[in-house]
Amino acid sequence: MEQNTLKRRGIGLIDSDPDLAFPGYTLYAPLAGNGVVDLVDLAGERVHRWQLPYRPGRHARLLPGGTLAYNGSTLAAGVLFPMWRKYSGGSMGKYAPDGTLLAEHRDDLQHHDAHHYDDGRILYTAVEPLTGAAAARIRGGVPGTEADGTVWADVIREVDADGTLLWEWQAAAHLDPADHVLQPHYWREHWPLINSVHPLDEHTVVASLRSVSAVILIDRRTGRATTLTDRSTVAQQHHVTPVGDGRVLLFDNGTFRTGESVTYSRVLEIDLATGELAWTYQDSPREAFFTPYMGGAQRLANGNTLITEAAFGRIFEVTPDRRICWEYVVPSFTEYPDAGTAETFPGVSNAIFRAYRYAPAEIPWL
Repeated sequence: MEQNTLKRRGIGLIDSDPDLAFPGYTLYAPLAGNGVVDLVDLAGERVHRWQLPYRPGRHARLLPGGTLAYNGSTLAAGVLFPMWRKYSGGSMGKYAPDGTLLAEHRDDLQHHDAHHYDDGRILYTAVEPLTGAAAARIRGGVPGTEADGTVWADVIREVDADGTLLWEWQAAAHLDPADHVLQPHYWREHWPLINSVHPLDEHTVVASLRSVSAVILIDRRTGRATTLTDRSTVAQQHHVTPVGDGRVLLFDNGTFRTGESVTYSRVLEIDLATGELAWTYQDSPREAFFTPYMGGAQRLANGNTLITEAAFGRIFEVTPDRRICWEYVVPSFTEYPDAGTAETFPGVSNAIFRAYRYAPAEIPWL
């Protein structure tokens, strides 16, 4: 009998409604894979695979023309703290379909997210160390859990195509720790843990702060941050992206949700002007859909939403009226390829950070 619970429940294509699903191909990168990125069709059949030089520093996506943008984990900065093994990046590369490296920007303190613009710029998250009085300013979390006395604080950077720094925003300089307090169960090694960044317009960046459960809007001209939503609505959310009509979409994980004793995940569409919920998706019963960390939501051109239940490698698509029309479970189960990470986080996994769906026209080389 199969001893892995996730495998036993079913892997690969679970079901599909071709009349409702958005036609195209789904891209994902198994986090414990050794640089593998797979592209599958609606039947769940693999149609292409990249084999890249680093394991994922979270995710991959396709750029216009079909070039692959991939965050690779280098661990070149050393192990800043144990979780750094899991979510650090360092290499932000662009690759041809055959895996040839076309361009790369290196920042060994990069982690989680990197947004590639069409003109070659990259907007990404990184960290900087806070020590002494600067570290002591950070509020909340589990006492005494700094990384050898250091709190690593987030920085957002934008570079041009040749790596020149164009813009930088430091959380320690622009956020008041009294207003952005670490939730009580979090270790104090990383604050406020920005897990996604995305441009809203020429002057505004939206960022997701996981360890304080907040989404903020940053004015690039002044650095001033305003809160779109906080832990009264979201709980350790991920992947905030604009979807038009003055709204953003996000994956709300639901770990330690305020006022709830039951954990469940959901996807939210939030009005930027009012902060009100314009659309939600959650399962019935609600606890049937839950991932404690990671996760993604992509609005598709036909109005459907592709959802990544990340910790369990589950990808599914729902219609605007919340009908599931496609479901797939990543069949790749591996241990982390580097011994140090495998020892710190033992066991096999099919987890992914995010998945993306692409129309055939977006992959001209296929």
